[in-house]
Amino acid sequence: MIDVQRLRVLRAVAEHGSFNRAAASLRLTPSAVSQHVAALERSLGSQVVARSTRGVTLTPAGRIMVGAAESVAAELEHAQQQVTELRTGRVQLTVATFTSGGRLLLPGALAELTAAHPETVLHVREFEPEESLPLVRQGAVDVALAYHFDGPLPGQPGQSPALEWTPLMDDPLHVVLPEGHRLAGRDELGLAELAGEPWVLGCLKTEAYLRRYAVRAGFDPEVRGTTSDYFFARSLVAAGMGISLIPSIALAPRIPGLRAVPVRPPAPARHIGVATIGHRRAHLQLATLIGALRTEAAVPDAG
Repeated sequence: MIDVQRLRVLRAVAEHGSFNRAAASLRLTPSAVSQHVAALERSLGSQVVARSTRGVTLTPAGRIMVGAAESVAAELEHAQQQVTELRTGRVQLTVATFTSGGRLLLPGALAELTAAHPETVLHVREFEPEESLPLVRQGAVDVALAYHFDGPLPGQPGQSPALEWTPLMDDPLHVVLPEGHRLAGRDELGLAELAGEPWVLGCLKTEAYLRRYAVRAGFDPEVRGTTSDYFFARSLVAAGMGISLIPSIALAPRIPGLRAVPVRPPAPARHIGVATIGHRRAHLQLATLIGALRTEAAVPDAG
């Protein structure tokens, strides 16, 4: 039988990429970490890590076992939560969200949830998707309001337990320009028309996304500023630093002197949805929350 502690140690090794850093996170010695991994390999009859001067990487067998470790951790967390609910008679629900989506969609949805289930104790934690989705897998949060651009969900897709993704809405990106800009009167813009413009952007992921689309449009964007806040990015546009690419739900509150112009298809967009562990969707409070988020996303002002 596989030892749960050895799985926990392997998971830490995978997360940190070395025995020393895993040992520090677990408050063990590197020797103890190495012994746990070696014992796991003996019990499996397979190597789970490959060691090199550049660190430690997982073997195919190791990836399988880390997936199992995620499942075990999530189930233990869920079981502990259920026991707490039995003891206290109160249901705990932890929601992770990214900032702009939480500001638009969560308040109304949480109000509906608490009206329907006033005994629920809610916790809200702010994370970007690459952080929140692994937390859902680990059982540290019950549900994540998240987004992705092109391609799969972020946060180590494909590991077990599998996430179930419920799409809520598409969030197209707009070009934000000063009202006096030569292109501000257009109904839509192609990115190729913006070659040579200086840019200020609201997050690193938007910069990476802009660069991919700019390559298709035949230019290399000149990025003069990157922030972690879309409102700040729009403020810099208003100050004359350049133009920006902003998701539609991050265009409020309005800043005087700016114009947001849709991008001509194929337009870049964020895809917003809810991530849960599939078998937990029957949880009454969780089902209520997801339904309320769908309602909020369907409101015309939500995009």
